[in-house]
Amino acid sequence: MISASELRKGTCFEWNGQIMTVLDFQHNKHGRGGAVVWIKMRNVQTGANVENTFNPTDKFEKVQFVEKEMTYLYNDGDLYYFMDPETYEQTPYNKDLVEECLPYMLENTNVIVRFFKDQVFSVVPQLFVILEVTDTEPAIQGDTTKTSFKPATMETGLVVQVPLFIGNGQKIKVDTRTGEYVERA
Repeated sequence: MISASELRKGTCFEWNGQIMTVLDFQHNKHGRGGAVVWIKMRNVQTGANVENTFNPTDKFEKVQFVEKEMTYLYNDGDLYYFMDPETYEQTPYNKDLVEECLPYMLENTNVIVRFFKDQVFSVVPQLFVILEVTDTEPAIQGDTTKTSFKPATMETGLVVQVPLFIGNGQKIKVDTRTGEYVERA
């Protein structure tokens, strides 16, 4: 069993007889009232997104799923093709299944595909990815502080706040859980 206060992104649990995966969460403590946990979740079987608030002590049955590392190859319209590195079998998945992973996916990069009862329900990127900066203000030489940031557009279209010394063409490491700059690569 898992309590509502322990739910995090990617956690799978059973709610009202349905298998749900957490897309986003927020813990709120109101002044005079009790705390609540707001959860945005996706139904694994139907793909429907649902938002709900729970009491932090509400308990749910945690669901076990299978993860498999696959390589993203290319997209063709709304289909995204992935290859199993063990069998070399290529499998297409719809855009809505990989949409949250798109800002972190480049061709020929590995991702984690999650299965529940042999059905794919989620594609998630590795914890850290290396992306190239394609558009940002010119780098300021000698300014190596990490306290000032500027927006930078990555090769996937993702916008990340980076330190002032990062310039176009440089590669950086990005944390896919938060979308934040980690270090130069």
